[in-house]
Amino acid sequence: MPVGIGILVFVLAFIAGVVSKFAIAPSWAKEYSVQWSDALGTRKTDLPYGDGEANKFDLYLPKDSTKGSYGLVVYLHAGGFTSGDKSGDAQMLSWLCSKGYVACGINYTLRTASNDVSVFDQSNEIKAAIPQVVKAAEAEGYSIDRLVMAGGSAGHTLAMLYAYRDAVEAPVPVVLTFGAVGPSSFHTEDWDNYGFDRNTEESNQEAAGLFGVMAGAEITAEEIKCGSYLEKVKPISAVDWITPDSAPTVVAYGTHDRIQPFKASLRLKAALEENGVDHQYFECTHSGHDLQNDNAVYRQWMETVEAYLDKYVPVD
Repeated sequence: MPVGIGILVFVLAFIAGVVSKFAIAPSWAKEYSVQWSDALGTRKTDLPYGDGEANKFDLYLPKDSTKGSYGLVVYLHAGGFTSGDKSGDAQMLSWLCSKGYVACGINYTLRTASNDVSVFDQSNEIKAAIPQVVKAAEAEGYSIDRLVMAGGSAGHTLAMLYAYRDAVEAPVPVVLTFGAVGPSSFHTEDWDNYGFDRNTEESNQEAAGLFGVMAGAEITAEEIKCGSYLEKVKPISAVDWITPDSAPTVVAYGTHDRIQPFKASLRLKAALEENGVDHQYFECTHSGHDLQNDNAVYRQWMETVEAYLDKYVPVD
């Protein structure tokens, strides 16, 4: 694609590619999608965690409130950093609650034409929200001792950033992260679907523009060319925060993704392998951003998510 329209295409495509579930769900997906009812427990909506209009979260509390402690699973919504809402993941959150977890969906300030909100800003809102979520659960009588960060697409990026970058400041240990198709790094050579790998004056300018918007930093074409920009995008590059102590990880990516650069997911896979992190990486070889053409692999991914939840956040 011409790099001159790369930024516009990225934003529009990400909005169209909201992924937290299939657009047309296969029959087996009902196993992981539950309609909320009061029989599951209690749902608290639009609880505040900050001063921003979007700084609200929903808390799903399981029916059994007698346990000594609970695992908290945060699932962050998709929407290309510019759209989406926690309510869109109600069925996923209800499923998690039905398994006995305290589940939470968090809204964050979206990028619009009238503000300069960056992915870095959004990640810091999530960071500020987590302690408030834990306190809210405990105020309802649910003591939290473990945390899982998850999400789809943009939400997956924000979940990884918290799990890898901010876990050291978490109020409880981050024991697992899972998600699908979230951008995890910003090396220009990985962003070939936007032409940023060409290393031309035009491609460097486009990369500087997009990465600067996402990082909330001023990046020049010269910095792209010499590589010094990597330090400026590190705060939003989840892959750069992976260590041997990082949380176990389950991820899925489509090899034909024209929105999230597939090569970036290979860099994520390599970092997890190099650091010896317990992980499962699922490659959907017939799919793009929606993972729509690999039902068998997608199902295996979801089954693995459930297995990892049972392993690292067992419900006693």
